[in-house]
Amino acid sequence: MKLGIALSGGGIRGIAHAGVLKALEESGIKIDAIGGTSSGALIAGLYALGYSPEDMYHLFSTHAKDIVGIGQNLIFSRIHNVLRRENTGFRKGENIEELFNKLANDRGVKKICQITKMPISIPTVDIKDGKEYIFTNHIPDEKDPYKKYIEDIPIGKALRATSSFPAVFCPCDFKEHKFLDGGALDNIPVIEVKKQGVEKVIAVNFKVDDITKDSNYIDIAMRTIDLMGNKIAEENLKQSDYILTIETDKVGLLDVKKLDSCYQYGYEATMKHINKIKEIIQEK
Repeated sequence: MKLGIALSGGGIRGIAHAGVLKALEESGIKIDAIGGTSSGALIAGLYALGYSPEDMYHLFSTHAKDIVGIGQNLIFSRIHNVLRRENTGFRKGENIEELFNKLANDRGVKKICQITKMPISIPTVDIKDGKEYIFTNHIPDEKDPYKKYIEDIPIGKALRATSSFPAVFCPCDFKEHKFLDGGALDNIPVIEVKKQGVEKVIAVNFKVDDITKDSNYIDIAMRTIDLMGNKIAEENLKQSDYILTIETDKVGLLDVKKLDSCYQYGYEATMKHINKIKEIIQEK
């Protein structure tokens, strides 16, 4: 039985996915296909390139500021600037592209089509034509007529495109396209992973934090983003065989100080549910 895993976006919380993969490996569970959106794609890309969960944790710890770009407080000031039609000072995302191109080159890989360890699926959105695109090393036989597939894109460019979060990064230019964060249309690519020849798919997402009387405007905004992401992911979640929801205790989208905690949250949540995951995998 072949198993796939689909990793949701979630800003710096994405490092929790590395904790999930570490727990699965320690439990003897092999992943045969992987997909991810935004920060989930960063982890999916590294895993498909052969980096271990521990490698990912070290890389995120070392390069967190390059990966997230700016602090979360600045997101809202930039949104305010957009509304006032002022200079937004968006980042272009070259740091992400250069970093992941280097990491891919260290594995002897330049383009996504050259990944051989396992099939990978990474969604993004072209704001010019409004369509969803999938970066992949294996175009499935069962193609969605409303999606388009791209194989000949550099790793760094693909990961930059899917994680170009609006109001933080400029659109990512590639050929005639202008790509933004894949979470706009496909925050957990279960369906695309399932097309890669696997029988079952685990979906990994993040719990939407509760709002209390002590919540601030950042907490409210983060809850709104999570609610939208989960709503977008409804159809994908229905197609999954197991949903692993990670609770991250109000970690902000770009809260790099909580990197260690998020990694541990992912590991502990997986180990807590590992017996149920094994049962699901063994079911026919």
